[in-house]
Amino acid sequence: MSKVKRWLKCGVIVVLTVGLIGALPLEGQAGTKKPNLSASILNIAHRGASGYAPEHTIPAYALGQKMKGDYIEIDLQMTKDGHLIAMHDETVDRTTNGTGRVKDMTLAEIKKLDAGSWFNEKYPALANPAYVGLKVSTLEEVIHRFGRNARYYIETKAPEVYPGMEEELLRVLKRTGLINGRGRTNKVIIQSFSQESLLKVHQLNPRIPLVQLLWYETAGTAQITDEEIKNIKRYAVGVGPNYDKIDQAYVSKVRQAGLEIHPYTVNEPSEMKKLIRWGVTGMFTNYPDRLHRVLREVQKD
Repeated sequence: MSKVKRWLKCGVIVVLTVGLIGALPLEGQAGTKKPNLSASILNIAHRGASGYAPEHTIPAYALGQKMKGDYIEIDLQMTKDGHLIAMHDETVDRTTNGTGRVKDMTLAEIKKLDAGSWFNEKYPALANPAYVGLKVSTLEEVIHRFGRNARYYIETKAPEVYPGMEEELLRVLKRTGLINGRGRTNKVIIQSFSQESLLKVHQLNPRIPLVQLLWYETAGTAQITDEEIKNIKRYAVGVGPNYDKIDQAYVSKVRQAGLEIHPYTVNEPSEMKKLIRWGVTGMFTNYPDRLHRVLREVQKD
């Protein structure tokens, strides 16, 4: 049995193929073992099914599950009084009826905001009265709502702005039962653009799978060096580049190095099919139903 198949046999990731497949841990820095992810293609609901509902709200997450997303993606910000909330931006301005920086507001203040009406105003064709008055959720509330059977792809956003974010994240994951007494999880992936943040998580708990987010400026010319790959493999199991800047050679190099690759944010079926041909192992999408259909088509071919 291959390394990939053995690890996911333990139930690490639900995929859109029949049954479960997986991988054994890889060797990390100083002999520390860290988990690897499946070579199968993960359907990651980007901020929930955010193409259809207000991002990072309970309805968006629920719709992402209904549309066969394998993971709920949650961006984290941290309030003035130390609560982790589901929000992409460092300010509340874009996705609520309020203004101000999250770090300067208490959870009680943020809970007074309307996190859904903006969507109805911006996308009238998708407007839903149920979105009016939606509240910003804490990470813990999201986990309690969807439970330990759901899978969560969590990003530490701007961790340099929020001292102690990583420690609080791990406390929440342990308190909600997503990390067991031995520090293991088969329900969570943590990602970040901040290598420092991921290294901190890895130091605190080397058993959690981590993904290094990457950003490239120029289309088709993205490159990742052998040294970069070697460094990333010391603490992470994969990379997450912006999909429109990579090419097939990039994907092949990452995969041949034994890393997973989960590009973001892929919304058009033609692009999904291209990335599948290139060999990606997952992708983020605002439309998990579209990716689900594409994956079913690919399986039939």
